[in-house]
Amino acid sequence: MIEVQGLTKRFKSGDEGVVAVDDVSFSVPDGQFASIVGMSGSGKSTLMSMLGGLDKPSAGSVRVDDQIISSSSDRELITYRRNKVGFVFQSFNLIPNLTALENVMLPMEFAGTAKAARATRAAALLDQVGLKGEKHARKPSRLSGGEQQRVAIARALGNKPSVLLADEPTGNLDTKTGRLIFDLLKQLSHEAGVTVIIVTHDLTIAQRTDVTFTLEDGKLVA
Repeated sequence: MIEVQGLTKRFKSGDEGVVAVDDVSFSVPDGQFASIVGMSGSGKSTLMSMLGGLDKPSAGSVRVDDQIISSSSDRELITYRRNKVGFVFQSFNLIPNLTALENVMLPMEFAGTAKAARATRAAALLDQVGLKGEKHARKPSRLSGGEQQRVAIARALGNKPSVLLADEPTGNLDTKTGRLIFDLLKQLSHEAGVTVIIVTHDLTIAQRTDVTFTLEDGKLVA
């Protein structure tokens, strides 16, 4: 369960303050697929950064399961990001000189997983997201955009997170491939019990999630 209460983030801009996220409260139960929509500058990415423990709020709290991450120490946040949350980015962020398999193995190496176990799990995850056989050994430049995003999703699942955060995961993909990636995320949510939250500008995608949160000027309006 993700519980957000009174979440606020203020930034200093010259002599004035900017409220990027303004007193936002909501909850997302385990295994639910949620989307966050809003115009550019509405606070979506700032909100996701706080959910992922990449940024701390000016006020309010974020609780994930039994941990209040908004007030966790830097060391606790490193553990949280490594073990409990997976990130998927619009630009994929794959390491270009590593194969698909090696990219998926990398977070598990940081978590201290044995090499043989890393390779076995990485191969299974790539198979799970529909990237099989010799494509495991391909580097990102030899994969399509949709295939690279599948590698990114598999990588995000490497350490068995309970939460998956995806920032515009279909934004760089054509419509057909974007739908396939969406269906994959929905399957992970409903079948594997992973809580998935995506930021998207595509309302047709947002309408297919279990719940949609709409931000406007940092406020939750719907």
